[in-house]
Amino acid sequence: MNILTPVTKSPVTEAQVRQYHNDGFLVLRNLFSPVEAAELQAEASRLLKRIDLIDINNIRCRWKNNVETDQCGFDCFDPVIDLSPLCARIVRDARILEAVGSLYGEPACLFKDKLIFKPPGAEGYALHQDYISWESFPASFVTVILAVDATSADNGATEVFPGYHKGGNISPNDGQYHELPLSAVDVSKGVRLDLEAGYIAIFSGFTPHRSAANQSKQWRRQLYLSYNSFSDGGEQRDEHYAEFKVWLQNRYAEYGKTNTYFR
Repeated sequence: MNILTPVTKSPVTEAQVRQYHNDGFLVLRNLFSPVEAAELQAEASRLLKRIDLIDINNIRCRWKNNVETDQCGFDCFDPVIDLSPLCARIVRDARILEAVGSLYGEPACLFKDKLIFKPPGAEGYALHQDYISWESFPASFVTVILAVDATSADNGATEVFPGYHKGGNISPNDGQYHELPLSAVDVSKGVRLDLEAGYIAIFSGFTPHRSAANQSKQWRRQLYLSYNSFSDGGEQRDEHYAEFKVWLQNRYAEYGKTNTYFR
């Protein structure tokens, strides 16, 4: 099956563009069909069997503690498209590129790609913004979530906080990842992104967001894709990952972990 579907017009309306710029996020329903979502679910299951890659020293892998056992478990491949032809096609699917491009008013360029598995019991992510103040990091950075599985309160759906993207970077501009204090937002205004499989959500790199633990018995798999506008550096994925790998290995080395590798 060829998952690429030609489009002749943007799947985003002018009203939705205005909504995105006002709120800092947008949900697009049924962008991918149930058949396409099922194909992606099967692909995620296939990738989980890559035990040759799932290793604590492989910096492609991300890890999360289990909230009940405190045991560290595999959570994410970052990057993923070089492992999966299907994911590689999805990141350049016309529906996604047209949607993000409509928000920019110009072409969207791939910056980053990862597949988060979030198994049952996996802890969530604290409040943060996706933008990192590296000199090379594009200010036009946006995150696209493609729901592989349906998301809900039970399995730790992402929660976004509207409007705060207008203030730009809330954290220090020191090139490091920062969790935000809950006082940085009005927590009563959070919007949980309950997505069906095949839905996408788009939010600004400056939109604060968080997710709770997966308290369900099912996996909560999502493709997390990042883009920047064409005028903000063009496509930078390869350059980003070259820099990101060095940054990660240096961070690990600070904690005495010097036997890391990328595969």
